[in-house]
Amino acid sequence: MLVTNRFVVAEDAAPAFTERAHAALAALAARPGYRRGQLLRALDDPNHWCLITEWESVGTYRRALGAFDVKIHATPLLAESLDEPSAYEALASAEPDGRVEVTPSDRAADSGR
Repeated sequence: MLVTNRFVVAEDAAPAFTERAHAALAALAARPGYRRGQLLRALDDPNHWCLITEWESVGTYRRALGAFDVKIHATPLLAESLDEPSAYEALASAEPDGRVEVTPSDRAADSGR
């Protein structure tokens, strides 16, 4: 499962935002089920940022959000992200060899797609 939180950050606020994002990423990374994460900044508009984390499952992500350190360091930052869908399930992937692996949806309503 992939979680993307996008932010718009004024240039003068970037240093403080970066420090808070590093603390949020560290808190999330310490939780069971965390696979990887990155703090990204748009090349063509440096006011746009993205915090991406990958999780074993939606359950591990939701449990991580309940942890004390995450509530202190990540939740306030995540609340500042753009109000848009942020959690995505992987439905297809490809490794460098080019083969596409399709994964069925965990959503009951999507079972026929």
